[in-house]
Amino acid sequence: MSGVLAGFSIVWVVIGIGYLIGRSGVLGPNAQQVLSRTVFFVGTPALMLVTFGRTDLHRVFSVQLLVAAASAGIVLSLYLLWSRLVLRRPWPVAIMTGATGSVVNAANLGIPIAVYVLGDAAVAAPIIVFQMTLLTPLVTASLDVATARHGTSALRRIGQVAANPVLIASVVGIALSVTGVHLPDLVMEPFRLISGIAVPGMLLAFGIGLHGSRPLRDRSQWADVASATTSKVVVQPLVALALGALVLGLSGPALFAVVVMAALPTAQNAYVVAARYGTAVSQTKDTVLVTTVLSVPVLILIAALLA
Repeated sequence: MSGVLAGFSIVWVVIGIGYLIGRSGVLGPNAQQVLSRTVFFVGTPALMLVTFGRTDLHRVFSVQLLVAAASAGIVLSLYLLWSRLVLRRPWPVAIMTGATGSVVNAANLGIPIAVYVLGDAAVAAPIIVFQMTLLTPLVTASLDVATARHGTSALRRIGQVAANPVLIASVVGIALSVTGVHLPDLVMEPFRLISGIAVPGMLLAFGIGLHGSRPLRDRSQWADVASATTSKVVVQPLVALALGALVLGLSGPALFAVVVMAALPTAQNAYVVAARYGTAVSQTKDTVLVTTVLSVPVLILIAALLA
């Protein structure tokens, strides 16, 4: 159980540092926006390129990947129906809040928990690969289309999607891994260096954004936050449990691993994406905060029942 608490403490310390930076004003009034855009356009693409350029993709095509992809797809689809038909939200808001209810914090929380709780960092690899190569590019590409101005031609919309840096970096990284091409260190080292700003940048930007804001202040957004939170910390772990136990016949440590990974809170990079597109920023920020808090007792409960 110490691994769960250790993973969360790391996240909260960095977020707290970001909050102090925002409160001090040392980086100016536009710090959050500049840092978020830097992470989105520079840090995250470099991280994807480096990660997939050195990853053996055959190793991550496993049962964990299947459960991660299926549970996220099911939860996101259900949420989109709920948001459109019940909450009556426009497509950009439905897509963004749906992402907050299905994208897990697999990198900066999943890896520590995989190491300290599950005893194997590789457990987090399949869901990281799935989110980086498919789910995150799909969400950002959908937002590119959904937020395009009326009258924009189909060709221009396709161009906007194709120019997405997250998608481009993912494709290049996968191509390097599949072909077995190893670029010289002189070429890759700058990208490795830049990739280091992605995860801490996400957390710092989130912390800076907390300054001056009051979570759940806007009551008109409570339904979105409550729906996304329920989707993330309740529905997704239950879907993973059903898929793992009933469909794939998993048990013991294997079942425990897929449920723990599904119960991780919303990833901070969801906030970076929301800030980039100016869509559901407040709802995303609140959902990241609430799920990060609530997932602690949820993970402890899962450990008590399945470990």
